[in-house]
Amino acid sequence: MTYQLKLYLSIITSLFFIFCSNIDTKKTVSKLEKELPSFKKDSKFNAYWSQGKAEITSYKLTQARYGALHEGRAVHIFVTEDFLPEKQVKADGRNDNNIPILKLNSTKKFVTGIYPYAIMTSTFSPIQRNQQALKVSFSSQEWCGNTFVQLNNRANFEVDFHSYFESNADRRQTLQKNILENELWNRLRISPESLPVGNLDVIPAFEFLALHHQQIKAYKAEASLKIKGGFIKYTLKYPTLKRTLTIEATKDFPYAIESWEETISQKGKTLTTRADKIKTIQSAYWQKNGVGNVKERKELGL
Repeated sequence: MTYQLKLYLSIITSLFFIFCSNIDTKKTVSKLEKELPSFKKDSKFNAYWSQGKAEITSYKLTQARYGALHEGRAVHIFVTEDFLPEKQVKADGRNDNNIPILKLNSTKKFVTGIYPYAIMTSTFSPIQRNQQALKVSFSSQEWCGNTFVQLNNRANFEVDFHSYFESNADRRQTLQKNILENELWNRLRISPESLPVGNLDVIPAFEFLALHHQQIKAYKAEASLKIKGGFIKYTLKYPTLKRTLTIEATKDFPYAIESWEETISQKGKTLTTRADKIKTIQSAYWQKNGVGNVKERKELGL
């Protein structure tokens, strides 16, 4: 195969993935679109997200688990990077076939009784309005065992699920492309005016689905976006799951996430997980892995 043919096929493949990742965003509110800043790849956006640093925010976490509330810490790491559309991994080097993405690594650590939980979700979204995440992965570690979920956005959603539970045994499945709750955090940071509202079909966060042993599929949801003062409140309500998620962010760029709440009703009991911001810093953390690089952890309250 000639070099020109290889290049041609690579470009066609990249365009295919971009086309397949598009998501219906017709269900928006024109009034909110007028109130919120429009998406622009302008100097402000580039200056903030393309300076070779990640945005790291720590949160005081109150996590609902096993019918009780447990104290812990959550961390959001937002960073831009180049993404390979075929392999769907971070590119080792730059080339014209790469897709620029905004990645969110969301982590939680909390203790339930004697044993700890460590949870992480990674979401990879193109830095382009109205495009779906290309990949989402979730993992949970606790003393009983590991759970891992990965979704790849190809012709359909391809999902791999691995768990130590018999009821959640290892499996693979294909899903139709619906809105992913996990990708909405990135869309809020890129272009909050494009967030979908109204009656929607949404695949809930993998953290919720895995920890609560729910079927991985789209569920009916009611989405709303409100502006009060200098803040945006984006809410998802899942009537059949008896679950509500509300994210609060600043109205102005860079649309920083200040807090979120997740309320779940189960077995006649309603509990709310809540996270409140402690500190935000910008750091090239991957270069700070020495014994002496602990100052910023203390600054983040970790």
